[in-house]
Amino acid sequence: MGELFVWATFFGALLFFFPVFVGVHGYLDGEAARIFFAVRVFGLRLVGGYAEPRKGGIAVHLTRHFALFLAYDKMGDTRKYFEITDGFQLMKLHAVVETGGADSVLGTLFASLIEAGGGAAYAVLGRRRPFLSVRSDTLLTAQPCLKVTAEAVTLFNGLVLVLALSKKVLEAWLNWIRKRSTASWKRRRRSF
Repeated sequence: MGELFVWATFFGALLFFFPVFVGVHGYLDGEAARIFFAVRVFGLRLVGGYAEPRKGGIAVHLTRHFALFLAYDKMGDTRKYFEITDGFQLMKLHAVVETGGADSVLGTLFASLIEAGGGAAYAVLGRRRPFLSVRSDTLLTAQPCLKVTAEAVTLFNGLVLVLALSKKVLEAWLNWIRKRSTASWKRRRRSF
């Protein structure tokens, strides 16, 4: 029994303090109007699927029989849920854009603008975070297409995750207390 406790404490400390690498791989196919994605932890696939636009929102298909629908009008409020990402460090950002128009001047101009944007991102992010790997490539093809392949790897540890989740739990608890105290105050006002 004592050995089990020692091993559990050891592995708990490892997960709590040592880094966890989470990779997000995405592929945009312009012709099919779909974004395929996969989320991996230490190279093991956690979740994956594809997203496509639908009337009134975006359908995110996680399995063959299960999909989520994200309505456009409800997406404005979702920004506050991503404040949890403050403790995560971006380690890698690689993208390859494949576009048609190798025979036209406009296609070449579009490809050079993409390369310039990637270079600017590298200059800005590389200065702020020298450990960050940023890479952007462009492929020109003769047939018209738009395909984007992207990979991002973030780094965090268990401590950051516990702090972020405890922050969300405390915020939810405080909101519950505020609603409860407001409701009880209204009941007291009605009794007078």
